[in-house]
Amino acid sequence: MKRFLILAVALAFAPGAMAQLYKYVDKNGKTVYSDQAPPDADTKQIRVQSGPADVPAPKNAAQKDKDADKGRKEVAKKAEKAEKDAARQAQIEARCTHLKSDLASYDQGGRLQRTNEKGEREFLEDAQIEQLKARTRREMEEACSQK
Repeated sequence: MKRFLILAVALAFAPGAMAQLYKYVDKNGKTVYSDQAPPDADTKQIRVQSGPADVPAPKNAAQKDKDADKGRKEVAKKAEKAEKDAARQAQIEARCTHLKSDLASYDQGGRLQRTNEKGEREFLEDAQIEQLKARTRREMEEACSQK
């Protein structure tokens, strides 16, 4: 039992002793790496990491839950934004289509009418139609360019 304990202690300290590395230039000008320093050469001791490289600490369950919640929230935000963009694009498309239809009816000619505040029908004059046509064309170009 005593031998086993001594062997275990010796093995526990062995990696620390093996971790020393020396670098020097020999007589021929070559760089040499060794675990023993030569007595007559100018050496530089290099530290070698004997254990594993920096390994991030494992995440606990609470941290994993927080990360998962954060990911779900980001996905939900992106989905909401995409939904709003799609709704906005649909409104733009509907407005553009409506204005194109209005402009086509103004271009067809004929007698156009509208209802006034009193609920009476009144026919539009040519100047009024031209004004409506110009305004509708501007609005249509603006609305349809946002697609």
